[in-house]
Amino acid sequence: MFYAPPPETLCEIFSAVPDALRRPNARSDWADANKPGQSVPCFIEGPVFDAAGNLFVSDIPYGRIFRVSAAGEWTQIAEYDGEPNGMKFHPDGRLWITDYKRGLLALDPKGGTPETVLARRNAESFKGLNDLCVLPDGTVYFTDQGQTGMHDPSGRVYRRSPDGKLDCLLSNGPSPNGVVLDRTRDVLFIAMTRGNCVWRAPVLKDGSLSKVGNFCQLYGASGPDGLALDVEGNLFVAHASLGAVFVFSPHGGCIAKLKTPVGTTVTNLAFGGADRRDLYITESATSTILRTRWHAAGAAV
Repeated sequence: MFYAPPPETLCEIFSAVPDALRRPNARSDWADANKPGQSVPCFIEGPVFDAAGNLFVSDIPYGRIFRVSAAGEWTQIAEYDGEPNGMKFHPDGRLWITDYKRGLLALDPKGGTPETVLARRNAESFKGLNDLCVLPDGTVYFTDQGQTGMHDPSGRVYRRSPDGKLDCLLSNGPSPNGVVLDRTRDVLFIAMTRGNCVWRAPVLKDGSLSKVGNFCQLYGASGPDGLALDVEGNLFVAHASLGAVFVFSPHGGCIAKLKTPVGTTVTNLAFGGADRRDLYITESATSTILRTRWHAAGAAV
């Protein structure tokens, strides 16, 4: 059977971290563990838009949060002792952050110091939180990735209810990373970075997961990172070593490849623009934000 590769689109550069905000000579525990022997002047992640069209991104190794205007102007709004990764706006108006070092945090988008929402579970420390999905009622799904992988498939996926109840939905993940719930709230998609795949997890009426399986399998030195969905149900998968976002139809077929003109470490993505059809992508090795136009709008959840 002949395999036809998906059509490719080259993204454009929207903006990059200014030199004044880069730290070429700095060191951090996160960089030493995850990028040993490399210079890491910054490593942006967690793109998310506010209602005014500002884009917020995190800088994991140096505990910083940036706001990027529609014109591509950068403002640092927070710096603290942490390792912020995924970010989403919560119905309470705050920016909720999955911090690898400190757990689940919340930050006033005007800036300041994040507050702790959840640092531990039942007095047990998390392995290292990575990404999250926030629903309009305040329910939060988040991943606890740590250093798990095929050698240690013990990564977790949690759900925090609006009343603070915490449920561990999955505890055997080989590096759970990006997480997104489909528009019907019947299926949870989870990027398993070191398994180089995305899991599809049907959600039962009682909130538990059942019949979890592989939705798509990828390849490369790293694996899937951030996830997003459009209103047609297409799944967008940022790949952390292949320099692209892969787009999969609701049936699992790869229908498009969105390539970066710089770097190969594509980590996360978010829909923005007036009609939510502009896709913004973080390329973390160069700390560059890319942009491309898509035919359908991003799903609200």
